Amino acid sequence: MTKSLFRSRGFWAAAIIVAVIVLDQVLKIWVKTSFYYGESLRITSWFQLVFIENNGMAFGWQIGSKLLLTLFRIATVAFLIFYLCRVASRREARNGYLACLALIIAGAAGNIIDCMFYGLVFNNPLPPQTAVLFPDGGGYGEFLHGRVVDMLYFPLCSWDWPVWMPVVGGEHFIFFSPIFNLADAAITVGILMLIFFYSRQISEVPFSRGAQSLADNPGNETAGDEK
Repeated sequence: MTKSLFRSRGFWAAAIIVAVIVLDQVLKIWVKTSFYYGESLRITSWFQLVFIENNGMAFGWQIGSKLLLTLFRIATVAFLIFYLCRVASRREARNGYLACLALIIAGAAGNIIDCMFYGLVFNNPLPPQTAVLFPDGGGYGEFLHGRVVDMLYFPLCSWDWPVWMPVVGGEHFIFFSPIFNLADAAITVGILMLIFFYSRQISEVPFSRGAQSLADNPGNETAGDEK
């Protein structure tokens, strides 16, 4: 029973990672090959699909060089996978905590795939042409230098600032203007859940091999199944 519980926790963490990566990549490839750069599709008054690309981090932020950023992402994901594998066997680790880690890993990995391979497998035509997967002439960039595809845009509301206001007076403001992707959303949800609901788990869950685990505590096999 204990081994079955341990395996199920690892299975569901892996299932979250795989599901997020697959959905993220399917949406990105569809947008990349169906929209020309900058094209938008209005779904509702507060939700649009807008195809853009960026070289930076989540929500289009850019920090440092492209190559260093990609290598940092890869190292971070590798460490998080190692950490998840270690703490998944600890009885103190709650399912929600493992789900947070899985979401962060999946989101980071989804964007890493763009950086690693999209420059090799997509071309970069001028609008109104759309990109081609595996073009005859080769891709637009080198390995590790691909651009991250973004498309989710939620302009929830907008207004014009009064002219008498300093700095922003008279300007048009859109509330929540970043354009992001499913991988960014997974990272954000995972981090927010971790901060608000599972921040104590970071110190509560033992990391060393000498700590007690599910396999070491058959009498507590349901303790790690808490939400």
